[in-house]
Amino acid sequence: MLNGEKMLFSGMQATGRLTIGNYLGALKNWVTLSDEYTCLFCVVDEHSITVRQDPATLRQRARKLLTLYIAAGLDPEKNIIYYQSHVPAHAELAWILNCFTYIGELSRMTQFKDKSAKHEDNINAGLFTYPVLMASDILLYQTDVVPVGHDQLQHLELTRDIAIRFNNIYGEVFTVPEAYIGKVGARIQSLQDPAKKMSKSDENENASIYLDDDRDTIIRKFKRAITDNEACVRFSDEQPAIKNLISIYSAVTGKSPADVEREFEGKGYGEFKLAVGESVADLLAPIQKRQAELLADKDYVDGIIKNNADHASYLAMKTLRKVQKKLGFPERPR
Repeated sequence: MLNGEKMLFSGMQATGRLTIGNYLGALKNWVTLSDEYTCLFCVVDEHSITVRQDPATLRQRARKLLTLYIAAGLDPEKNIIYYQSHVPAHAELAWILNCFTYIGELSRMTQFKDKSAKHEDNINAGLFTYPVLMASDILLYQTDVVPVGHDQLQHLELTRDIAIRFNNIYGEVFTVPEAYIGKVGARIQSLQDPAKKMSKSDENENASIYLDDDRDTIIRKFKRAITDNEACVRFSDEQPAIKNLISIYSAVTGKSPADVEREFEGKGYGEFKLAVGESVADLLAPIQKRQAELLADKDYVDGIIKNNADHASYLAMKTLRKVQKKLGFPERPR
């Protein structure tokens, strides 16, 4: 089941509908990386409850996300694909790491400030200590590499600081993880505002391409995508809307931005936007078909969930027992 000697951990929240940005910036990279590392891909459902969730919806979205991982190309026989809530060691280690994390460090987290502003009626302790649970997720598995976007780098740096602090006191307990940042398609912008990252929580439905959008919806959204005033397909900071569309087309087709410029030289925005829409729809069609098959095969998916949770728990407990021993906790009976 193990693909390589080095460990890689990553995960997504089971909230909202994932976008083409989530696929190109994360999932697509995960599939490539899964050939190089021993990988754990987690549905981080415990992180999701810092914001109030409808229980039935959360359960449904968690299952859809887990099946999407597989539909996108992650082999559950070669990768550990599991629910965070099915491995209690995540929460156990998070409490311990809370005691090695400083209030000042958590206060500087920009995501806490952003989310607090959006959820003023529910600024809970979990929202504040969210980065410590993230550190627990990573450090439990002696993770070497963590694929992250630029918005998560601050959390990974805190994870590294916590690991180094603990190691300095108790010896080499945790592997200090490194970041992996994908270069192509790592940041996909909104179709309606290229100054903003494409978001699964955008109130404007036309701003994001969701992974479960049908073909007609995808093409319609690209046709409605805003453009620039220069009337040419050029990869330039002066044309942020067209630059974003070129980034998407490049990531989907594998063509370089220069190749895209040559392909559409002398052609209008309408023809270009249609081509982008069709390429994205073609990319997503087999993923959507495979996910539908998985969701219909309850017994197969349930087996994956159990087997992968057992494997993740085994690895997690090896680290947790080592940490507990270092701290002086009584040994648990086997």
